[in-house]
Amino acid sequence: MPLALRAAMMAAPLLLGSTCALMAAGKAPAPQCAKDNGGLSLPPGFCATVFADNLGHTRHLTVAGDGTVYVNSWSGRYFRNGPPAPDGGFVIALRDSNGDGVADRTARFGGVEAKGGHGGTGIALWHGALFVEEHDTIVRYAMKPGVLAPAGAGSTVLSGLPLSGDHPMHPFAIQADGTLLVNSGSASNACESPNRQPGAKGLSPCTEALTRAGIWAYRADKEGQAFSPEARWATGIRNTGGIAFDSAGRIFATQHGRDQLGQNWSQYYTEQQGVELPAEILFSPYKGADFGWPTCYFDGFENRHKLAPEYGGDGKAQGECAGKDRPVAAFPAHWAPNDVTIYTGRAFPAAYQQGAFIAFHGSWNRAPAPQDGYLVAFQPLRDGKASGKWLRFADGFAGGFKEPGRAQHRPAGLAVGPDGALYVADDVRGRIWRITYRGAANAPLTPARKVEAKAAQAAVSGRLPAGISAQQVALGRAIYLGQAKGGTCVGCHGSDGRGSMAGGSLVGPQYLWSDGSPEGLAATIAKGVDKPKKANGAMPAMGGAALSPADVKAVAAYVWTLGHP
Repeated sequence: MPLALRAAMMAAPLLLGSTCALMAAGKAPAPQCAKDNGGLSLPPGFCATVFADNLGHTRHLTVAGDGTVYVNSWSGRYFRNGPPAPDGGFVIALRDSNGDGVADRTARFGGVEAKGGHGGTGIALWHGALFVEEHDTIVRYAMKPGVLAPAGAGSTVLSGLPLSGDHPMHPFAIQADGTLLVNSGSASNACESPNRQPGAKGLSPCTEALTRAGIWAYRADKEGQAFSPEARWATGIRNTGGIAFDSAGRIFATQHGRDQLGQNWSQYYTEQQGVELPAEILFSPYKGADFGWPTCYFDGFENRHKLAPEYGGDGKAQGECAGKDRPVAAFPAHWAPNDVTIYTGRAFPAAYQQGAFIAFHGSWNRAPAPQDGYLVAFQPLRDGKASGKWLRFADGFAGGFKEPGRAQHRPAGLAVGPDGALYVADDVRGRIWRITYRGAANAPLTPARKVEAKAAQAAVSGRLPAGISAQQVALGRAIYLGQAKGGTCVGCHGSDGRGSMAGGSLVGPQYLWSDGSPEGLAATIAKGVDKPKKANGAMPAMGGAALSPADVKAVAAYVWTLGHP
């Protein structure tokens, strides 16, 4: 082990143990909370301040023993349709020096966009050092006690992380013994070919599973490691949104469940089943575990794994999936759990002890039902197992619209401070909330008020393309909104057509793939987009729906009206 690395590890108690007496007592300071809790709906007794704002696409975060918050932020292809990243590094250090609940000291470091940097999601503190995902690497920064941010460049602990396909993010966590557990999400929806097309069969064997759809294990105290199939630790996990530990060292993680059961396999699933299946899950991985992807998915209503239709399933059969590892808890489909943290603090009521907070980033594909999620949920646990139903802990992030392109905020990261405060990061505008508690220590679990969003209502234009009837445009509008033919357009392009990180703007005046005419738009829809210019993923032919030429013409006509009010 390099001497510098060993010395930094020996300094860990200085960095992580320099809490003040107030923090050591387990009591959070009492800042002046905003009357609206920073726009959030919380359970009785809880209070939120906007700890920091407008930081860029903030993802995961961690909190040092002295209360300094470190947050990773991301640019990259997932945000090519968003505003430029703020100047400076993608890693941000934040400190509240006067105890008012708002950061008043900020420093940026790490990779910068001007030099090709993209930032990342994963971040963790271990033995006096900060570990950060930067593009396809995990980098270690030596920290000095009392210093807000490191002065020098970091050293590479792990390189070669996969970046292609649907899930290029790499959340990670570090066990007490230095084992670094890192996610490598799947490149596809269900290892089918072609990806996300109706009726496409799953590959067998699923060759992408050699390097994707699982958790890999490395060492946090070793530099120069290279990602490889041999280090796979657990498998069958489509995409791990976050990894956390309880006080006993038990491991918990969340998974983004697969998409498009109803849209791609309508012979087996009703529209409503497509909305509600499969469950998002909280699970407890271990070395050698197999949670089923791509051959299996978890049905939260029947509380069992089922065989995926790409591998011969019919919505009922279980087959080989009967032996797959089971989750700890199940949640509504398509809510996108982007992070999990276990509440190890003492400032919240006792009912929250050792339970899991989960940040649900929010859905894009619950059509024809409204999109949902965009909240922080709490799952009570006892001895590592679910001890009750989940409840809504924090809501109101999205504002008026629960859509990827129109949501004001989307929760992406969670961390518990040494004083017991809960921090929540948002990757739309880069806001961080600090949530504290001022009520009775024995208060029961009480859900927050649900904040209703506006229904997705795409615009209706008075203009019609030449040779197109109002009835055709009405059909195109229904498909666009996901109300007919299994359409998924609104999830990526938004009910206003102005796009999101998942899909480009459709309203012009400049168009990416055609001249913007109904004929040009129809050709793009029919062919799909393999390599998007300003979005995070490819669009399959016809958006992955089984559309006829007349349907494609209708959708193209409606899309044309969005740019011609």
